[in-house]
Amino acid sequence: MKYRGRFAPSPTGALHAGSLIAAVASYADALANQGEWLIRMEDVDQGRTVPGAADAILRSLENYGFEWQGSILFQSSREHRYAEISNELLNRGYAYPCACTRREIAATGNAGIEGIIYPGNCRAGLPSGREGKSIRVRTDQRPICFHDRIRKRHCQVLERDVGDFVIRRADGYTAYQLAVVVDDADQGINQVVRGADLLLSTPRQLWLQELLGFPRPEYAHVPLLLDSQGRKLSKQDQAHPLSDRNPLPALLFSWRFLGQAPPEETPSSVQEFWKWAKTHWNIGTVPSR
Repeated sequence: MKYRGRFAPSPTGALHAGSLIAAVASYADALANQGEWLIRMEDVDQGRTVPGAADAILRSLENYGFEWQGSILFQSSREHRYAEISNELLNRGYAYPCACTRREIAATGNAGIEGIIYPGNCRAGLPSGREGKSIRVRTDQRPICFHDRIRKRHCQVLERDVGDFVIRRADGYTAYQLAVVVDDADQGINQVVRGADLLLSTPRQLWLQELLGFPRPEYAHVPLLLDSQGRKLSKQDQAHPLSDRNPLPALLFSWRFLGQAPPEETPSSVQEFWKWAKTHWNIGTVPSR
């Protein structure tokens, strides 16, 4: 099967140094494997989308020498598809409506690996007089395991570690976990190279893939660029600005951050850098921190 990867930024601001590292890793891996590389705008949450950010990100990617195949997929145009899949999960009994508020969940749930574990208040049906506002997927006690190309074997027991998770939020937006699974399947993505902040989300996505009969991609989670407080950089962070006029220093920084041996001589252009990177990328040296 031909390698097919993607880069999926959220248009909540300009491309920053942390996002560039993920883009460099996914693009270099696609180049090294003679694969296809797609761009997806994860703008399913319209409340967080910044006008003009998508265009700014695409301009930056072009200036940094990235080349992608096909048209850009915007999640905001796919709500009908997400609704179709949500309804399928409901009709098959894999999901259920939930009326719980965040305050109610916090009051009765236990701490999990990423926030409060849903205590299952609506699992057996909505309480009398309550209306379901969100939709949750049922989980169970089976271990969900996968081999990450960088971080090796990783397992979770979803019911214990996460609980039944949301696929449609109370505000009407599709949750990231469902949208990304549907998009990867519909776009034929079989290789996912992305930031390590999404490592803990992967078993939830594998669970949805299993329920829906979707193929399972291979995953590789690259280290994050952190600020001085040990926090992941956000698009609002100003400590690592990117220069569209002089992209080579940021590309070379990203390359070294990813554990790659630098070229003996500094490339004269971004095109020369990517030509060199295609034959020198080694995912086996990417740090697993």
